Amino acid sequence: MTQTQTFLSRSEVAEHLGIGSATVSSYLRKGLLPEPDAKIGRVNGWLPETIDKWNAERPGRGHRTDLEWWKDE
Repeated sequence: MTQTQTFLSRSEVAEHLGIGSATVSSYLRKGLLPEPDAKIGRVNGWLPETIDKWNAERPGRGHRTDLEWWKDE
């Protein structure tokens, strides 16, 4: 039996990450997203695992340490 893989579209990546589709488009334009796992014509597709791994490892994840001053008040 053949196993079917499900790929996320640009809008599905946005929904998966909880961000706007315009942000995903911006990330794509700037080369910040990983390479798509599949491409059909001009349509990109990413495996959920690819997006999850990228999201966990991308720069800027976590809280900003330069804003900790407000906790001292």
